[in-house]
Amino acid sequence: MLNDKITLQDLSVFSADTGGGVFGLIDHTVTQAGRERLQQLIQHPPDSFEQLQALQDTIKFWSQNLQLWPNIISNGTLVMLEKFFESADMSAPLTGLAKAMGDFFQKLLNRNEYFFTQFSISHLSDFLKGCSELAAISKQHDVPPLLKLALDDIAQELEHRLVPELLTVDKKTPYAELTTLSYRARREMKNMVYRLIDHYARLDAWRSMAEATVKNKWEFPELQPPLPVTFEAKGLMHPLLVHPVSYDIDFRDDKNFLLLTGANMSGKTTFMRAMGVAALLAHLGMGVPAKSVRISFLYGIITSMQVEDNIMRGESYFFAEVQRMKDTAQKLVQDMPHLVLMDELFKGTNVHDAYECTRAVVDGLLKRPRHLMVLSTHLYEVAQHFKDRKEIIFDYFVTNMNENGDFQFTYELKPGISNDRIGYRILQKEGVIDLLNKGHG
Repeated sequence: MLNDKITLQDLSVFSADTGGGVFGLIDHTVTQAGRERLQQLIQHPPDSFEQLQALQDTIKFWSQNLQLWPNIISNGTLVMLEKFFESADMSAPLTGLAKAMGDFFQKLLNRNEYFFTQFSISHLSDFLKGCSELAAISKQHDVPPLLKLALDDIAQELEHRLVPELLTVDKKTPYAELTTLSYRARREMKNMVYRLIDHYARLDAWRSMAEATVKNKWEFPELQPPLPVTFEAKGLMHPLLVHPVSYDIDFRDDKNFLLLTGANMSGKTTFMRAMGVAALLAHLGMGVPAKSVRISFLYGIITSMQVEDNIMRGESYFFAEVQRMKDTAQKLVQDMPHLVLMDELFKGTNVHDAYECTRAVVDGLLKRPRHLMVLSTHLYEVAQHFKDRKEIIFDYFVTNMNENGDFQFTYELKPGISNDRIGYRILQKEGVIDLLNKGHG
């Protein structure tokens, strides 16, 4: 799956404004290396249906066996290892009189070097002990193939000749022995340890997504091949909302286009983001915020929600919208299925132009039946123009209004087309009109 920066931004995946965005919900890594690997995975999910299935099986295993994760390794462990292998090598095994002096005098005479060597070898030992616990999992449990490959890679690295000695290190290990191990480890184990850190980081990212699935009580989706294209969900929710409204959706190859209508602020954008986030999480192999989801493998998510103009290039907002639509069209020329989420297209031009442009885009999109597409619009006329197209699902968000002009958003999604127009009422309710007319004589 390929997702560009605009899509990840539109879906609030990495966002400081919402407490870390979606990433903040799924980041349960214990190391910075694992966190970076998780970020990379989000930016580059599995490339094929088979790879995604293998990853989901692995995350399912971890979700059922979180207690198997070794707690002996911390982020401080990896930081110390990097410092150990990258710092200037001034160490040498103790011999003769220096060796005979014992720990007390070494600590007294070479305090900095003593503690650095002790801490470094202690952390290296802890790291190898944690990796040994991980490698043992595949011998003690029935693990999925992808996880077994990763654990076997760790086991193979642990065959290094220094590992058995380092595993026996504890607080009672003599300083003379620590200096010998330090001297040899620097010269023999640097590349091996860095490879182990890379393997560990990948497992840390996988376990993080499993823990997020369990803690958030999300459900693993039922993954389907790319075709026929499908996206069915019961009780779908946006995970960043404190009190989310749940939705049911049902996309199939013969009903692949959803046209959303409803008043401004009625919930259209939030609904589309919920769909996008669910699709992304499903393609990371983890659980999704819904009671159930059945989704086919998608090759990308394309959004057009928060288009920005570029003053440095002299590009207007409307031109930026057109360019985003052009990028979308280029991707949809391929037959590989995508999820396309479009929110109020062509806001940067007048109403007549927006109607003509939106209608032309929808006409073109309907010729691409292998993709899943959602378009929200407040242009009632667009929905009316396409109301007889059988491949389009028409839903709207309900806004309750009384005789006094008061309104209430229910965020409820119903079949049909909305003709709610409450922009002027919102302007009045917020007192904008009164403020502008105040004191005018």
